[in-house]
Amino acid sequence: MSTLGLELRRSAAAGAALLALTVGVAALYIDPGRWSEGWMPLVLTAKEYTILLWPLALAAGAWQGRREHRAKVGELFATTPRSRARRMLPVLVAMGATLGLAYLLVIVAGGMRIAPTAAYFPPDIVVIVLTGVLSMVAAAWLGLGIGRLLPALVTAPALAVAGVLLVFFTAIMRPHWMGAVLSPVYGSGYFYPFQTIAPRVTGALAIWMGALALSGAVLLIARSRHVRMAAVLPALLGFGAAAAIVPRAEAALVAPIDPVARELVCTYDVPKICVTRVNANVLDTLTPLAREGLAVLAKLPDAPTEVHQERWAAWEPLPTTRDGDVVTITIRIDAHGGLAYPAAVVPEIVLGLGVDNTGQCQRGGAVERAAAYYLLGRQPVPDVGVTPDETIEEDPELNAEAVALWQGLQKLPSSEALSRVAAVRKAILACQDSTGLLSR
Repeated sequence: MSTLGLELRRSAAAGAALLALTVGVAALYIDPGRWSEGWMPLVLTAKEYTILLWPLALAAGAWQGRREHRAKVGELFATTPRSRARRMLPVLVAMGATLGLAYLLVIVAGGMRIAPTAAYFPPDIVVIVLTGVLSMVAAAWLGLGIGRLLPALVTAPALAVAGVLLVFFTAIMRPHWMGAVLSPVYGSGYFYPFQTIAPRVTGALAIWMGALALSGAVLLIARSRHVRMAAVLPALLGFGAAAAIVPRAEAALVAPIDPVARELVCTYDVPKICVTRVNANVLDTLTPLAREGLAVLAKLPDAPTEVHQERWAAWEPLPTTRDGDVVTITIRIDAHGGLAYPAAVVPEIVLGLGVDNTGQCQRGGAVERAAAYYLLGRQPVPDVGVTPDETIEEDPELNAEAVALWQGLQKLPSSEALSRVAAVRKAILACQDSTGLLSR
């Protein structure tokens, strides 16, 4: 323990860990909105930032690995009765433990922010985080071995640059299963709230990183050229084992879905409002707004009676049928874990005229806009500035046409105007053209 304590105080371990912790926390808090939705987004974002942390650990290990060469004490230590493996053990423990702890503390630093609002803790997170810790240990140990093998001053910075390139290009290489095995960053792209990483992908990465760590340790403690050459064997065997268990199906490799995370959590009373389990913390905030939107739609016959959160991933096949009783909306989470854009909830519900937006029929034209704004009791305005989707481009001509149709509705008796609006909704449900239904 005294030897380990000396290593912690005098080696590069503590300084490298502090630098990794600072870089990781700073990268997280540059944009907390990316991971404020819950635990899995936080873990995936931290995993993405291993593109910075992994090369840093690799370079720190290489810097530490050349210590004996720098101090010119290699021959002196070789004459001592203690084996090289025993002498290097405190170095391995110090570098691996501190850098692994730094990665864990990055997660903790983010978790302190989202703990009050995160509603769902997937059990897979524990294994994913521990694999991230193992990847930092592997980088540090591999750096130690390479630093001892190539004790030049340029080795550490060169490894830092090479590490960034290696992590990035292995993450995007094809086939997908190869990237899943080789890159500690693979699978960190965040696309939707119920995303996860397949357990076999995490297991394959853990095997590969464990093999790299063992190869680095062998390089560090090897005394002969033949043992150094044999250091590649653990990496080769580890890659073979990881390749054997990693899945080949793209559904398991590219942003797989956690079915528990996207289960619906609903209010007990009616009208029923439902969100996915991962967003259950915003249900209380969403409920009065969603019910206000349903109250507006209640002016129509056979109006919808429920609001559900959209649960379909972008590349999943959409349902071909519509449920006339359900309105689906997109839930957005702000940087503090609460409901973002609450003022947009009611317009989003009414602008769809209470039709399930997971269907495959086109809508959103001037007729639908005029009908929806008639129910809202105000003149149509362009989408820009109303909806939170920043990708929407303003279409003045479309809105001008909607305003003209809306003004025509204002001149009609309310019963006739509502009848025409109901006809528009019926046409949308049947995937029929609604042109002319407001101006007949």
